[in-house]
Formats: sequence, structure tokens, C-alpha cells
Amino acid sequence: MESLKMETEMLYPEITVEVGRVTFGEENRKRMTNSYLKRTENSRIIQATCALLNSGGGVIKAEIEDKTYSYRCHGLGHDLETSFQKLLPSGSQKYLDYVQQGHNLMIFVKSWNPDVFSLRICSLRSNLYQRAVTSTINLSAHSALELLREKQSRTQRGRSKMQELHSQKALDRYMQEEEDMRMSASEFVKKDKLVYKEKLNFTESTHVEFKRFTTKKIIPRTKEMLPHYVSAFANTHGGYLIIGVDDKSKEVFGCQGEKVNPDLLKKEIENCIEKLPTFHFCCEKPKVNFTTKILNVYQKDVLYGHVCVVHVEPFCCVVFTEAPDSWIIRDNSVTRLSAEQWVTMMLDIQPDLRQLCKDFESQLSLSNSPPQSRPVYSKKGLEHKKDLQQLLFPVTPGCLKYTPESLQKELFLQNEGLEELINRQIDPFSQGILILSTSWAVDLNLEEKQGVICDALLIAQNKPPILYTVLREQDTEGQSYCTHVAFTLKQKLVNVGGYTGNLCITTKVLHLSLESSAESSAGSGSVIDYPSSYHLADTQQMEALLQSLVIVLLGFRSLLSDQLGCEVLNLLTAKQYKIFSKNLRKNKELFIHGLPGSGKTIMAIKIMEKIRNTFHCKTNEILYICENKPLKNFIRDKDICQAVTRKSFMKYDFTHIQHIIIDEAQNFRTEDGNWYRKAKTITQRDTDCPRILWIFLDYFQTSHVEDIGLPALSAQYPREELTRVVRNADQIARYLQRVLQRVRKNPPRNIPHEPLKMCLEAKWARDVQGTLSIKKDLTLNAVVTHVADTCKLLFERGYSPKDVAVLVSTARDVEKYHQELLKAMRKKGIVCLTNASDMGGDHIVLDSVRRFSGLERNIVFGIHPSAMKAAILYNILACLASRANQQLHILWQRDV
Repeated sequence: MESLKMETEMLYPEITVEVGRVTFGEENRKRMTNSYLKRTENSRIIQATCALLNSGGGVIKAEIEDKTYSYRCHGLGHDLETSFQKLLPSGSQKYLDYVQQGHNLMIFVKSWNPDVFSLRICSLRSNLYQRAVTSTINLSAHSALELLREKQSRTQRGRSKMQELHSQKALDRYMQEEEDMRMSASEFVKKDKLVYKEKLNFTESTHVEFKRFTTKKIIPRTKEMLPHYVSAFANTHGGYLIIGVDDKSKEVFGCQGEKVNPDLLKKEIENCIEKLPTFHFCCEKPKVNFTTKILNVYQKDVLYGHVCVVHVEPFCCVVFTEAPDSWIIRDNSVTRLSAEQWVTMMLDIQPDLRQLCKDFESQLSLSNSPPQSRPVYSKKGLEHKKDLQQLLFPVTPGCLKYTPESLQKELFLQNEGLEELINRQIDPFSQGILILSTSWAVDLNLEEKQGVICDALLIAQNKPPILYTVLREQDTEGQSYCTHVAFTLKQKLVNVGGYTGNLCITTKVLHLSLESSAESSAGSGSVIDYPSSYHLADTQQMEALLQSLVIVLLGFRSLLSDQLGCEVLNLLTAKQYKIFSKNLRKNKELFIHGLPGSGKTIMAIKIMEKIRNTFHCKTNEILYICENKPLKNFIRDKDICQAVTRKSFMKYDFTHIQHIIIDEAQNFRTEDGNWYRKAKTITQRDTDCPRILWIFLDYFQTSHVEDIGLPALSAQYPREELTRVVRNADQIARYLQRVLQRVRKNPPRNIPHEPLKMCLEAKWARDVQGTLSIKKDLTLNAVVTHVADTCKLLFERGYSPKDVAVLVSTARDVEKYHQELLKAMRKKGIVCLTNASDMGGDHIVLDSVRRFSGLERNIVFGIHPSAMKAAILYNILACLASRANQQLHILWQRDV
């Protein structure tokens, strides 16, 4: 069967699969004489439906064979309806809609909902087989899931099926007759020769299958049926496939000698079994264990033929006949899932998130979200997605609201006629929200299009969502741009935001005529009529969609993803999002003052991604500057910019740089020159081209008393503040608050007093339990012993070395503690110590507080000498505390 084609030209914002010409209608399909063509048409449509269900939904486009066909009059055809009912047993009418457009039938497919089907993905066939007495069954998806969970559980318990079978308890589970037949088959295989038409003393059972082939094509027939029995026996309790014995009479016939070459048959069987897909839960990952034996069959002492016996051992995990018949859209094509991909998606195999769930609140669970979704968490105590939706995108009964109001005023003031044009478009709608943006493309991490005045997303009752693009003048590419943005938005609302309702985004392109705003022209829109089920029926549906939009717009890849080994999203706070969503052309320079743990580095990463899309920048045209190499390396590995330290920035020319982001600026110095003036000069070289200079800083974490090089506070304008601490557990945040108060009352001489008042407005998540431990007057040996003992205990509880950082006061102290700490660790069987430059490895980090600035770990040990320099003591403690997510251990070493 030919591979399914995707529509090459995106005429509307949907994944569209073309299935070619199809005969529709009950009578038409009954009259089809070509049964192969009928099956092929059915298979192509069902395959496309499965792929779209697993990929966020879309449209199947079928060219109607009979030009007189009418969907309303003739229906689909019984075989197609039956196939849809098998695929969607909970009701295909909820997931499929049909619209005839001329000579095409459009089948609208909604995204699969695991919560409804109790399965993570849709599958046509599992291709996992098991024995049920004498039958060999292709397991249903639900039965396959039960088998997978059973095998997974058994592996986690550390017992193989063979061990269970050899236990008396396992033997008691099976009927004695079954066991007797299995033993009889075992004895049968030990024979040297067989007699033609001799009758066996055992029959087919769970462990035995007879096959007699009368065809001359023995090898092709064996290769055809062999995978089913190997999979079934391996996935059940093992068994024997005996080829050459009649299943009814139990008589030995064998395969006639002239019809089969025994050595070739044996070789083909081995090749066939070795190619079968397997999935392992165990670490050993053995191959399918089987033996093949050819027994000679004699008739009156003359060789007549051969019986072939394939003995399959029980398999530790699972064996497929072929890849599951389950499909997905990947790389713009309908792609079959491999066995490994299928099992992973079916079981939702994820690392252990129990620790994450203790400190974070689930915003999107995989159990009730579409197949492509990833888990979304936010720190406990922060705004839930529902709260964020009510705050940012509220739906007011009987009212149509524009948001954000500041952007609305700015756009209407600067673009004569725009207000009239937009009002005319949305005037018929009575309830909903119009979300304005200078570029919805940039909001969705796409490149901005020149000539776009604004984009506006309308979420209104009794209508599908509409994306408007307003162009300064007519543009032949305007509609394709709007369609592509709407397509991306729909895919993200489902596959990232987890929306499970019927969803489409219709489009409309508008042109603003400066000569006569009243004559502003409306361009073309979506060229498809969506079924009424795709309209937003009420406030509940609108708010559910807007909550998915919150995840799309405020979601970012959590820094915990690398530690957990899976993709996890966190959400920005409302204030972070408002800063991030600023118009960059209107905010070329910005100072962001953030309290410790308020997410400044995350904001820096996000804003660089936005700069790249807004100004069509290359990676090496955006410069990220920080003070320390570990943070520089961490950002460099994101591959979104060129990252350097402040020293390197002052040492080299950066004539190719367009935009600059500075992070942890409070730790900069002027020893190598005026870094701020140099950055300002670079970003003001070309007044006609807007260039960005955003500076992130936190005076509380200043780690020296030298000149920082920042302009006076009065010149740090415009300025934004981040006062919500999003990183630390409650006990750590409370300690941090006390330390910040100490800094405010006795600041180092090189920082201004005014911004330190921020700490009075500090807020943090109060529901996250953590650990704060402070031990004083310790000897050096007691310090390193305590760290080693605590780490050993933590690792026994499931933490890993990459959760832990040990931070000391200065770079000189790193050398002092390294050897002693390594010796103490080795006594506990722990040998995994590195510095902060290797954040990606599974190691405990040992480094100075200064060099760890901007980074984080779940568990932080802070080691300080009691005679630490008083001028910046509390600044160092603030920096230390802000690095710890869950546990903070402060160890004061006594004076020597």
C-alpha cells in the first residue's frame, strides 16, 4: 500500500492527510468488485485517522470517486463505519465529523483523549500475541497494556517468569493436564525419528500448536505464520510449534522431503525469529531463546519427510510479531511507531517524579491530556493555570474584552483607522476576549513577519477561535503567514497546552489603508467550513481553551528536565510573563531587578529566544554576558546565543553583535574597563535598527565590595522588579528573607540603598516543604564527614549526585576542601566530585558560591569559615540560600 500523503500547500491551519480517491456510500461500496481496492481504501482512511488522533487532530481529505455521491443521502458505507467503531469504541461520533466540499469529503478528526479511552494512544492492532488455550490471540490495546504492566511490575520486583514457573505456586496455577501435555511435547522432541501417520499421545494446548502444510511452499508459509506463534508462546509461558502434525487427528505427516530443504528451513526460522521486535524492561536485554529441531519421518523405513519443532522459551519481557499498527504524524508524514516508541507512549514511561510532585503542583497531567503532551508543573503556592487565566485572559459574561489594554491603546494611537477596522470585524460578537499581540508568531517561537501591524486572537462564544492578521498593505504572503501561525497555535494548544475539546483556529487577513480607513480591505480567510461542534459553546469551554493558552504562552522548559531525564515544563509567573511580553522595539533597554530565586536567568533565556525571532537574528548576533564561566557554559549549551564572561567581553571586539543580554550584573567589576559603556556603544551603533540591551541584576547577591560599573540607580530606567521567589522551599525562603533584611540594614558600600527595599515586597511559595539545617563550630573533619554521611543517606533515598552542590566561600577554599571531602566521600563509596563547569554530568558539584551564581541544585551544602569577611557575609549567604531548591545545609567551620 502506498504511503499516505500530506497536503503540500497549507490551505487552512490543519494537518491534512490526503487518502486519494475513495468510493463512499453503502450501495456503492457493496457494488465494488475489487475486494483488494476496497480493503486498501478502508485501511488508508483508518490509518490516517489513527495518525491524526495521536497527533493532535486534523483533517482527512478524500477525493470522491462517484461524482453523484452525497454524504447526507448515501452515508459512508457499512465497512467504513464498522472500522471507525472498532477504532473508537467509546463513540466515533464524538471524534469524527464529516463535511462534503464539492468532490471532496473532509473528515475532521479530534485529538485522542486518554481520559476517555483509558489508553495513552490509539492503536489499530498491538501485534502482541498470547496463547489462550489452543488459540493465538492478537491482544487488544487494553489487554496489551495489562501485559506490559504485568511484565514491567515483575521486572521491578526482580523476578523472571522462569523463576515463577519453577515455583510450586506457579505450577499450581495451571491445570495438571496442561503441564502433562507440555511435558509430553518435551519428550516428543527428544525422539530420533518418527513414523508416518503415527498418532501422538498429546494434543494442542496452551503450550503446543500443531501445523500441517499441504502446500509446496513450506518455507514461505512457515515464515508467514511463525511470528504469531513465537510472540504468543514467548509472551505466555513458552511452548512448542510442531510443523508436520495434523491438528485434528494428531497424526504425523511431516513435510515431504522434495518440498523442503531441512537446513534451509532451519536457517529461515532462525532469521525470522531474530528479526522480531522486542521491548525490554530488564537491564540484561536477552534475545528470544528458542531451539529448532528437524525430525525425520519414515514410511516403511524409507525417509518420507520431516517434522520441524520450534521450542520457544518464556520471554522475560515482550515479543511483537512486527511493529504495532499504530501511527503518528512526524516530519510531515504518516509514520508507524516502532515497538519501543509504542510501549513508551502506552506506559507513559517517565523517570520517578515523586520528589518533583512533593514540591510542585501538576498543571497538566499526562493521564488526561493528548498523546503528544508533556507534564507541566508549577511550584506549589504559585498561581495555578486557572488563576493565571483569570488574571491575564479573563472571560466576562456578556462582555467582549480587549487585552492587554496597554497594547490596545498603543496600537490604536499609532495606527489611524485600526480601531475602526478591528471593531467592525468583531462587532457581532457579544462575549469573549480579543488577545492582541505585535506578533503572535513571535509569541509562538516563530519568526516575525515584516509588515504586520498586529495579530489578534478572538475567543468568542458560539464561534470557533479566529486569528486576525492586520497588514500595513496587501501582501501575497499574508494569508500563508496567518495560516501558518494559526496552525502552530492549534498544534501547541493541543500538544503542549493539553486541550482535549474540538479545536480549530480560523483565519482572516486584514489590510489597513492609510488613504481611507473606512475602505480598509479584508483579505481572504480560512477556506474551510468547520462543523458546529468546533464552535466554543459556553464560558466553560472558552476558559478551558484559555487555560491551555496559558501553558503555551507561559510554559518554559524546566531546568529540572536535564536532572529528571524527561521533558518537563514550568510556568512563568504573571509578572514574569508581563515583562517577557513587552514590545522589544519599544523597550530596547531595560533593567530587571530581581530578588534571589526570582527566575532572572530563565527570563534571560526566554528573552533571547524572543529577540532571535523578532529580529531574525543568528545565534552569533546575540551576546549573553555573565561574570562566571560555569553560568556562561550553561547558557552556551542552550545554543541560542554567543555566551562570554565579562572579562572576555572586555578583551575582544564584538562588531557582529546586534543585541546584548547581561545576567548577574551585580557581580561585574570595572577592573578591565567600563563594561556598561562598551555594551551601550555596541547596541547604539545603528539608530535606524533597534538593538536590545537588557540587564538582569540583584544587589542582594553582590559578592564583592569593588565598583560594579552599573549606572546610577536614577539612570537605570526603564526598570522592572521581580519580587516573587519561585525557586526555594518554604523554610529556605524564610531564612533567605531574614538574610535579605540583614543586607538591607547593613549593605556593602558599593550598592545603593533604594533597590534593597524590594525585599519588603518579597513573596514566595509557602506550601513547599524543605530542609534547612545550620550547624556551627565544626572542625574540618566534622564538616566533610557530615557532608559525606548526609549524601550517602540522600542517595539511599533516591536522590542522585546531580542533585547536590557543595559550595564554599572562595575559589581558594575549593582546593582546601577538595581532597578532604573526596577522602570522606570515598569511605562512603561515593566518587563523583567536579566543579560547576560540568553541570550536565551525574556528579556532586564542589565550587565557590560566586562561581555558582545563576545556577541551582535541589540540595546545597554551604561551608563557611567563622572568620568570613563581614562586609559581604550576608550577601554571600543570600546567594548561597537562593541556589537551593529543596534542602539547604549551612556548615560553619570553627577558626583554626
